[in-house]
Amino acid sequence: MVPAPWILTCVKTMPKKNLVTALNEGLRSELAENPDVVVLGEDVGRVGGVFRVTAGLQEEFGSDRVIDTPLAEGGIIGAAIGMAMYGLRPIAEIQFSDFIFPAFDQIVSEAAKYRYRSGGEFPIPMVIRAPVGGGIRGGHYHSQSPEALFIHTPGLKVVCPSNPYDAKGLLKSAVKDNDTVMFFEPKRVYRAVKMEVPDGPYEIPLSQAKVVRPGEDVTVIAWGAMLFEALAAAESAQQQGVSTEVLDLRTLWPVDVESIMQSVRKTGRVVVVHEAPKTCGFGAELLTLVSEHAFLHLQAPPKRVTGWDTPFPYRLEQEYLPLQHRILPALLETAAY
Repeated sequence: MVPAPWILTCVKTMPKKNLVTALNEGLRSELAENPDVVVLGEDVGRVGGVFRVTAGLQEEFGSDRVIDTPLAEGGIIGAAIGMAMYGLRPIAEIQFSDFIFPAFDQIVSEAAKYRYRSGGEFPIPMVIRAPVGGGIRGGHYHSQSPEALFIHTPGLKVVCPSNPYDAKGLLKSAVKDNDTVMFFEPKRVYRAVKMEVPDGPYEIPLSQAKVVRPGEDVTVIAWGAMLFEALAAAESAQQQGVSTEVLDLRTLWPVDVESIMQSVRKTGRVVVVHEAPKTCGFGAELLTLVSEHAFLHLQAPPKRVTGWDTPFPYRLEQEYLPLQHRILPALLETAAY
């Protein structure tokens, strides 16, 4: 995938970095700035993580701050919750989002609820990082997109950046946040996109979406790796006379309702794209919000272009994913309604 020109306009001498490098810099920056920040997970230390996002951090900050753990997701998150309750700011890595379910109870029953349960005395300032989505032929055990399960849980924030610049800024904001943040990283983008990223620290506020391609006829909402597919489809639609506005959510929850409504009220049409299965996916919630807040502005029925309601396949990945060839017809049909 090649990054589109919209991604960043800044000083041309700024170095270009991929998502892995940008995240590594964000983690290094937080570890250096705050002695209460710790990183833990399977192989995050000596190996540097399965995708090498944490490479070099244990050598620099020591094994008491970049901690290799047993292969036990429930234990990783349980330990991180305890750390957070007593003043640390843990960043826990789950090797793949598919492996997060042994820790699901710890996340939704404990981390998400301690602030309420303790009357505000024990917030859980913790970041849980996990690679998400398809694109690497990982099949049904290495390709899932479980964001809707965590968005449905009160007390959690959910982030999914699409590019290196946003990833670094959002990660730094997530680490400083006083709630538990699920930080999903699109593995398809890890090394596929390079762009200009500042060496120094900067933050991107959580809950702020971004219009990455202005348009007039139809709004398409996407996040993570599917943003690039939406952009490609928007470019093809433009060649057929349909002007498409592309909105990158960046933070899925709390969602930037105002930016969504501002775009939909302008275009009168909306298409949502996500990798997760269609039924009860986050796209359903987004289109409900559009119906509640901008119904009278709609000029066409809203559409979803999503994964199928099946396990993620090994051999039919290109048919399962909502790629450009599936998004384009949805844009054209919605614009022509």
